Amino acid sequence: MTLLFVGEILDLLTSPGDLSGVLIEGFAKASLYLMIASGLTLIFGLMDVINFAHGAFTMYGAYIAGAAVLGAGVGSFGLGGSVLTFLLVVAFVFAVLALFGTVLEVTLIRRLYEYPPIFQILLTFGIAITLEEFMRIFVEFWGVNQGQWRFDWSSPRQETLPTALRGTKEFLFISYNGLHLLQIAFGIATAVGIWAFLNRTRYGLFVRAGVEDEEMAKALGINIKQTFTVVFAIGAGTAGAAGAMLMWDRLWSVSVPLALEVLLPAFVIVIVGGLGSFKGTIAASGLVGMLDAFGTWAFQTGVITFTGIDDLMIFAVLVLMLIVRPRGLFGVEGQGDHG
Repeated sequence: MTLLFVGEILDLLTSPGDLSGVLIEGFAKASLYLMIASGLTLIFGLMDVINFAHGAFTMYGAYIAGAAVLGAGVGSFGLGGSVLTFLLVVAFVFAVLALFGTVLEVTLIRRLYEYPPIFQILLTFGIAITLEEFMRIFVEFWGVNQGQWRFDWSSPRQETLPTALRGTKEFLFISYNGLHLLQIAFGIATAVGIWAFLNRTRYGLFVRAGVEDEEMAKALGINIKQTFTVVFAIGAGTAGAAGAMLMWDRLWSVSVPLALEVLLPAFVIVIVGGLGSFKGTIAASGLVGMLDAFGTWAFQTGVITFTGIDDLMIFAVLVLMLIVRPRGLFGVEGQGDHG
């Protein structure tokens, strides 16, 4: 087994096409993880709200986006038209989930800021279960996908995914998947957008001020409640947009269990990166994405036959980080550096 593993690694390192394919897949996975975890970083890392409903936001984003692309006939417009329509769908999903997050924060979560964390855990866990069961009832009652709550998305995915984004392509010595490039582009846009919000906008300044010293921020006239509502809305909207991207990825499925499937790695990434540090989330997403890609490669080559190798590697990183550096890669005492 050891000789087989070493031999496969040498083959990978000496094959630019295969190596580039794994690296690009790693960046694409990192981009997806970043989109999933960035919203949780804002809500959990900056606001100290332990939001177990975050995965449900992503699941709803996947269902809404799936229905929208099927209804709009995305995939029949050519590459440019399909991507543009998909961008509009992502913007719509972001707006819907941001609005839902605003209502949720104002009506329920805001009431528990002064209470111990266990109250937030119970509330958001209850919200998550309610949202998941509501979607399960909707799918079964209306006969969506013949009443199966695990959506068989293979056929709709092929119908809506533009031809130019399907399969593996070659450019010089580089092997890549068109969908991976789109995912990487969305990941970069997410990183730049949230960094700019936190560091280049007035509300971003209010957020960082409120996190560092809430009493002083209030004394300066900053409306902390309103600021945290905006943060929660952006976090919920980003989670929904992540669900829209997962809709097209063959490794994920539009299903009710998607809520739990994305929640666990999101918490891992936020903790590994360091609470309150967005650059830590970026670094942790890159680390987890690359490990996931190489774990997938090892499974596909037959070196490893354990089907849960991806999840095992992700949680191994968490355990190792908690032992070596409990604050995370870029975490510091308190809430971190927020940037």
